[in-house]
Amino acid sequence: MAFYRPATYQKPVVLALLLALLALPPALTAFGQEFYIGFATRVLIFALAASSLNLVLGFGGMFSLGHAAFFGAGAYAAAICMSSGIADALLAFPLAMAAAGLLALVVGAISLRTRGVYFIMITLAFAQMAYYLFVSARSWGGDDGLPLASRMMLGGFSLTSDSALFYATLGCLALVMVFFGRLADARFGRVIQAIRENETRMEALGYPVFRYRLICFALGGALAGLAGALLANLTGLASPNLLQWTQSGTLLVMVIIGGVGYLYGGVVGAVILLMLEESLVGVTEHWHIALGLLLLGVVLFAPKGVAALFGKRHD
Repeated sequence: MAFYRPATYQKPVVLALLLALLALPPALTAFGQEFYIGFATRVLIFALAASSLNLVLGFGGMFSLGHAAFFGAGAYAAAICMSSGIADALLAFPLAMAAAGLLALVVGAISLRTRGVYFIMITLAFAQMAYYLFVSARSWGGDDGLPLASRMMLGGFSLTSDSALFYATLGCLALVMVFFGRLADARFGRVIQAIRENETRMEALGYPVFRYRLICFALGGALAGLAGALLANLTGLASPNLLQWTQSGTLLVMVIIGGVGYLYGGVVGAVILLMLEESLVGVTEHWHIALGLLLLGVVLFAPKGVAALFGKRHD
């Protein structure tokens, strides 16, 4: 398996989709459907979070069930910044990324000494420990979570309106996807992919395998923290539920549906899963049955994910 990105002829399609997203808030406002601006923002946030997990899993080959810990840590870091008087996202968001990245660095330094199912279980254990830590922290709201007094500023612009937060989230996601594309061509990207393919051989060649894997793991955690900070601004709350193992499972499902190792796999998976939930949750409370059927269909007819139907291998 290698890291995948769109073929050259597909780039105009990506650009067209970006332009359509830029026009989405005014179009929804014109039709009196402002609610869906917030929903679209949520989709973009989870697309960013799923893409950060795809970096760890699809790019680095590390099957983590504790990614929600970094997602939630970023949300709490943003809420703590707000309560401490740091209301500018230009400062709060990097701090959230630093907090989540530092947590991922600590977790990775221990977890990456294991392999296989042991790695999966130890990342899950760390995530659950983080969850119970925030639940028991009464100064941070305990079970109720830590609310934000208001949305942040971004430089001189307020993120109070749903449209402003949508554009800020879209900008963050676009920058991250461009970064991932560049990373695939960089020396670090080539080395981490080679480590995923044959770790023993890379060790024999003298590469510091542990260091490369740890950096990749910490980078994925930092980007998950950015997604968490954006979600805290959207909902106005940093909740312990963001750190539960079920949240890690949701992100993992998004990556599997979209395509493990495909540049836009996390984005595609987030869009499909959240739109499926939104369309069915008002019809039946058993919408998870449809999700199960979707996963079954992906496994049978698109085992590499939906993005694999349109992606091209990047060599």
